Amino acid sequence: MAVIIVLAAIGVIIIWAILVYNGLVGLKNQVENSWRQIDVQLKRRYDLIPNLVNAVKGAMDFERDTLTKVIEARSKALAAQGPHDKAAAESVLSGALGGLFALFENYPDLKSNQNVLELQEELSSTENRIGFARQFYNDIVEQFNTRQSVFPSMIIASLFGFKKAEYFQAEEAAHAVPKVELGMK
Repeated sequence: MAVIIVLAAIGVIIIWAILVYNGLVGLKNQVENSWRQIDVQLKRRYDLIPNLVNAVKGAMDFERDTLTKVIEARSKALAAQGPHDKAAAESVLSGALGGLFALFENYPDLKSNQNVLELQEELSSTENRIGFARQFYNDIVEQFNTRQSVFPSMIIASLFGFKKAEYFQAEEAAHAVPKVELGMK
């Protein structure tokens, strides 16, 4: 009878270990998939930027420095690897795009150009998609990391070499609120 109890206990432990391992693998795959969703949206953004730069290039002859910053920031963002590096590069790119959009106010022709307006709208829509994808990714990362940190699943995580995933955190500079002046003259 004691042998049956010991075998049943071992069986329960093995089943528990398999379930925990499979749960960790499932979360790891969700983290990787949600990162790919961010990547898809970022690539969409990168593809839109040259079109926007080309659309405004002729009208913004005196703003070559701003256009150059946008293109350089895009190149660095394309080359960045991993959530931390990608977030830093994206912050620089967002800042450069913000500077470009701020300059549009000085060019009435651009503000009324249908092509430029459509590209701005597409970029804005893509920014929203990136935000949602980043939130989903960070939620999955939090679940995955928590699962690895709590007892007793931390035992299985360390036995099989699971590593905590990196959050995709935007740099503070990307959240700078633009100054708006509504003074009457």
